[in-house]
Amino acid sequence: MALHFTSINSGSNGNCYYIGNETEAVLVDVGLTCKEVEKRMSRLGLSIEKIKAIFISHEHSDHIKGLAVFAKKYKLPVYISVATLKSSKLSLDEQNTFGLSHTQNIKIGKLNITAFSKFHDAADPYSFTVECNDVRVGVFTDIGSVCDRLVTQFKRCHAAFLEANYCANMLANGRYPYFLKQRITSGRGHLSNAQALDLFLNHRPDYMTHLLLSHLSKDNNDPLLVAEMFSNVSGNTLIKIASRDQESEVYFVSNPSKPKNTYHFDPSLHQPEQLNLF
Repeated sequence: MALHFTSINSGSNGNCYYIGNETEAVLVDVGLTCKEVEKRMSRLGLSIEKIKAIFISHEHSDHIKGLAVFAKKYKLPVYISVATLKSSKLSLDEQNTFGLSHTQNIKIGKLNITAFSKFHDAADPYSFTVECNDVRVGVFTDIGSVCDRLVTQFKRCHAAFLEANYCANMLANGRYPYFLKQRITSGRGHLSNAQALDLFLNHRPDYMTHLLLSHLSKDNNDPLLVAEMFSNVSGNTLIKIASRDQESEVYFVSNPSKPKNTYHFDPSLHQPEQLNLF
């Protein structure tokens, strides 16, 4: 069974990622309005009825803008950490809101979603991998620095959304104020093109077929520059830029042979308890 995936949007103006199989799917973040997500999914021919849950990485507005309306309209369970929910100040259905914790593994139909903590200037931020039949897609954005957790999960992915937020030279010589430049490069901000490329070069598995470079800065990056950097060393991996202005096409990876000699993260699957919102 294949995993289908697409970026509904990727950037500081809104983030939303779709990953699913033929019968069920999840969204990671809903940083666009409900109406805009509906419009873009319709253009892609994706059915909202297949979405079975929403996973939230952190509370910044470009990741949760449309969450409350979308979740309420379609009565979808939301997986969000207690600290993220409190910081978001969103009003969600208590009976359909569930917690997240580091290295938690959640089963949604035939999909297994792993959450793991990351470095970002948010209350309790997470990255995710989505797996079905030994095929894994990762969502790795809004990351200040590459840690062992990220390396371990990246090595397991057949496809990934990977942040390449800024060109260091463009940021250094750009119009951003000093404090904002410091925030971006602090180790709890965003990954640079060079950091993302280093991760790809040193830890890409041989079976990685797709890499969607994501969350590019409008002011401090250039999609053509990023595409050239990665395409020159892409090997058998398809390199695409996830747009900040429109949805990407729908890609898929299907049943490969289970890779040998790779790290296998296999905790006991469990459903999290509902959040205590009060």
